[in-house]
Amino acid sequence: MTYKKYKIALFIRVAILFISLTVLAFAVNYKNYYIIVFSAILVLFFLGHLYRFILKRFTEMDDFFEAVKYRDFSRWFNERSGPEDLRQLHRGFNEVNRTILEINNNKEAQYLYLQKILEMINTGIIAYNIETGDILWSNDSFENTLGIPSLKNIKFVEKRKIEVYQAIFKENHANSNTVTVAVDNDKVQLLISSSVFKIQEDSFKLVVIQNIDKTLNKNESEAWKKLLSVMTHEIMNSIAPISSLAETLQSNIQSTIDNPEQSPLEIHDLKMGIESIQQRSVGLMKFAKTYRSLNKITSLNLGKVRIRDLFETMLNLMLPSLHHKNIELSFTPEMTDVEIEIDKYLIEQVLINLILNAVEACQHAAEPKVTLSVQRDIESSIIIRIADNGKGIPDEIMDKIFVPFFTTKKNGSGIGLSLCKQIMMLHDGKIQIHSIEGKGTMISLVF
Repeated sequence: MTYKKYKIALFIRVAILFISLTVLAFAVNYKNYYIIVFSAILVLFFLGHLYRFILKRFTEMDDFFEAVKYRDFSRWFNERSGPEDLRQLHRGFNEVNRTILEINNNKEAQYLYLQKILEMINTGIIAYNIETGDILWSNDSFENTLGIPSLKNIKFVEKRKIEVYQAIFKENHANSNTVTVAVDNDKVQLLISSSVFKIQEDSFKLVVIQNIDKTLNKNESEAWKKLLSVMTHEIMNSIAPISSLAETLQSNIQSTIDNPEQSPLEIHDLKMGIESIQQRSVGLMKFAKTYRSLNKITSLNLGKVRIRDLFETMLNLMLPSLHHKNIELSFTPEMTDVEIEIDKYLIEQVLINLILNAVEACQHAAEPKVTLSVQRDIESSIIIRIADNGKGIPDEIMDKIFVPFFTTKKNGSGIGLSLCKQIMMLHDGKIQIHSIEGKGTMISLVF
């Protein structure tokens, strides 16, 4: 936008005023009273005209700023009548108003859009003033999850449901936490996270809650189904032959009792049958002992361990048994000087389990090889990898390999990977598996 015409008009008025003042000065110098009076009138006239000319513009600007102050962006300034310089100024004012209105409308539409989304989700959200407790915003899911009416201040919750208030509003949940609260005479498990933010001088707290009862129950039910399926399979595999054998032995003994001469009891057969029952009983006892070991590990003995030392321990332990199998076990030296805080003996147990699995998987490969390595990901997590060039894991069993007692080995217990997963969870870590059937498997321990 240009103000060229306004500048020209202002320059002309100032120039005329200057000329009038010059004439007045000459008239005073030559003491020509007629010219003095005439030029003085001209000076006053043009001075007043210049004042009104400038004042008019400032008055229009004051009107515009007052409208902005009171957020009256709908006000329209006349662009069709009046001096050209003022019409140009009005066009500028109207353009600013239109821009601000457009921005406000976009913000309002965005706010309504986000509000609609937040109202539709099942996650409860509330934001409130930390000092006064006044609620800035909350959605229906928050109120429905806690079984409370629409709130204006969180002090209502403090008076009516002190347990809920203490768990949700009083405690800080910078990291997501799980709490159990009473809602409508029922215990509900909630996942809670919170954060603090500032708007101008006021501090606000944003709290997000999610009812995870259904999810937990569903996951727990699925886990039980998988566990019971495997346990039933293992137990039935032992019970069925024991039952059949016991029934056969009982029948033979009864026949001997009824007709001792025609059906003599074969002591050797009886001994063999009892030995078989004993062996299967020992197997069942071993199964129960293995199951019990899943619940043994509950705490860690943490300490700083250099990864190179961990790898060298594995090589010293495993290489003698792998030498005659012609299986190569090695580690890449990069980043092995990094130290991590772990329970050394438990992580060694994890590595032994995984290396043995890798050895068994690649023993029929042309050049069987197991490699240990370490790296750091973008989140600065330490990752220990165990890679082999073996047969890989079929897709159809990939989701079952961590289920307790699931195994594809003839003499396997199905407990190794489950135990590894539990140990990693105790370290706040996780196990990731990437496998391509026929090419190999890479297992990552993420700390």
